[in-house]
Amino acid sequence: MKKLNLKQKKIIAIILIILVVIAYYYFYLRDTAEEISNQDLEVNNTQESNQTEKESKETIVVHVSGAVNIEGIVELEAGSRIANAIEKAGGIKENADMTNINLAYLLEDGMKIHIPTKEETEANKNNENTLTESYVTSSSSGVSSKEDTNSTQSSSKSTASSVKVNINTASQEELDTLPGIGPSIALKIIDYREQNGKFNSIEEIKEVRGIGDAKYEKIKDSITIK
Repeated sequence: MKKLNLKQKKIIAIILIILVVIAYYYFYLRDTAEEISNQDLEVNNTQESNQTEKESKETIVVHVSGAVNIEGIVELEAGSRIANAIEKAGGIKENADMTNINLAYLLEDGMKIHIPTKEETEANKNNENTLTESYVTSSSSGVSSKEDTNSTQSSSKSTASSVKVNINTASQEELDTLPGIGPSIALKIIDYREQNGKFNSIEEIKEVRGIGDAKYEKIKDSITIK
């Protein structure tokens, strides 16, 4: 094999040096790019985590009274239900009547929840406005007592009764405007509708739990299926 002369050796050495430099910069730049990318990803994850934590900390304040162990103001996470408010208030007393309380009722900031005693329910057994809606006061009404709440609801429902409500398409708020129908029964109407399909007649609404003949007579002229 012919030996390389000095000039050829220098050329080969230069080529090797160039290749080493290229390889060095290739791997260096690649590692740097990956490091920058990982840093950006970490920053984005941190921002998303902070945003999620901020959203999870959104709270509402409600007033719980009646047959609970600790009456007063409680702070809850946004989207809480009556069940959460009762738990935060130390639970219910032995004489609490939960028969007509919808524990899944969605709460809003500023509401008041009144848990009745069995004695209260017995005293009001002839008053049809003794379901959950009578014991939950909306923040927009500014009403602080169950009696005032009933009065306000009766007034608003009598005003709305001039327009018939389509029980096949009405929202919970629209159904709530019917006489003697509050948020809890309105929700039951919607649940019935979703499980059984549209009402074929207005009389079929009596199949909904909580709507008997007496309540039907009050709302039959205010409802429609068309």
